[in-house]
Amino acid sequence: MSKFVLHPTSFNLPTTNGHNGNGGPPKHAYTSQTSLLHADKFLNDVPDVAPPLHVSTTFRYPRDHIKLIAAKDITNDNTESHVYSRLTAPSTTRLEAILSEYLNGYALVYSSGLAAFHAALTYLNPGRISIGDCYHGCHGVANIHTRITGMKQLPLDCPAEDLQPGDVIHIETPLNPVGEACDISYYAEKAHSRGAILMVDSTFAPPPLQDPFLWGADVVMHSASKYVGGHSDMLGGVLAVKDLNMRWKMWEERVYLGGIMGNLEAWMGVRSARTLELRVVRQSENATKLVQWLSGEMAKDDENAVKKVVERVRHASLQKEEFVRKQLTGGFGPVFAIEMHTEILAKMLPSHLELFAHATSLGGVESLIEWRAMSDTEVSPKLLRLSIGIENWEDLKNDLSQAFEKLAAEAVIINGKN
Repeated sequence: MSKFVLHPTSFNLPTTNGHNGNGGPPKHAYTSQTSLLHADKFLNDVPDVAPPLHVSTTFRYPRDHIKLIAAKDITNDNTESHVYSRLTAPSTTRLEAILSEYLNGYALVYSSGLAAFHAALTYLNPGRISIGDCYHGCHGVANIHTRITGMKQLPLDCPAEDLQPGDVIHIETPLNPVGEACDISYYAEKAHSRGAILMVDSTFAPPPLQDPFLWGADVVMHSASKYVGGHSDMLGGVLAVKDLNMRWKMWEERVYLGGIMGNLEAWMGVRSARTLELRVVRQSENATKLVQWLSGEMAKDDENAVKKVVERVRHASLQKEEFVRKQLTGGFGPVFAIEMHTEILAKMLPSHLELFAHATSLGGVESLIEWRAMSDTEVSPKLLRLSIGIENWEDLKNDLSQAFEKLAAEAVIINGKN
């Protein structure tokens, strides 16, 4: 157990009076970009500018017998070192320090996004969960909890009166796989009116695009495999909460659930977090420009190549509700969906593209496209999900354009004849 994890003053939440959320000394008013590089500097105990990779799962006890403390006598004030990586380790501690600052809450990291969701439901142990469209994996985890605990699953639009204290409303916004947003404030008010808890999966819009805590979220979840990692090479999950005692209890449960992020993944997460904001801003701008271009092409005459093959474009930037721009203060998510006129067109489009890899997942620096029916049994077979990377957006537009032109020229396919 590390003093950096156990000691509350290691995690300083900003407050309006210039002091941290624990009543400690004033914190530096760093911008979010600067925090990604310096929030963990209190952990620097070596001269390396780049944090070293620690792969050990176990750590030596002090040589001085005076410093040996029995487990039953350990407190926050007398614990001075890491013991075992399932409890704490240098890289996971460092990543949690960075994400606690950046997500504006006390962060815990897990082995995957679904491990984080499972840990949240295990801790909260709700009698009911109100859940709607979201990542199909979360529905799978919810089904397991229903089988084990009898947790009742309610539709997202259920009456508030169906909820009781301690129940959970879970929303994902922007929504997988279409990138559309829902109103966090609405669901926060609904949950809190009944003493329930709002959990928000904000994977598709990490800061600086969206801060769910500003709109009433109690628990914020991220799949760190996506934008935190950002390079399609690590698995991880994150939970952030506003209540320090809640974080401490969830940390204790994580010790026994065993879903801790690995040492290598945590080190990679620290490396990647340094550029998180740079990447996400660029990806958001690219996606929004592409959606604007596509929606503009859709408004043209019927001879337009895009209109011939694409039936619909879906993205938060196309929504008209007032809450969307208010909530997504830093820009729209880098994921959107297109629905083709036919299933065969949806299956053919990826093979006509040069810059988009046909693969699942999202959030990496490279652009991906997925015929979503390959991994999700609930979506339309005409839907394609696009995760936009950091390439030049016009190169991506040209790649899509040439593919649409080729498909539009396939008159037999367009007519639905095989």
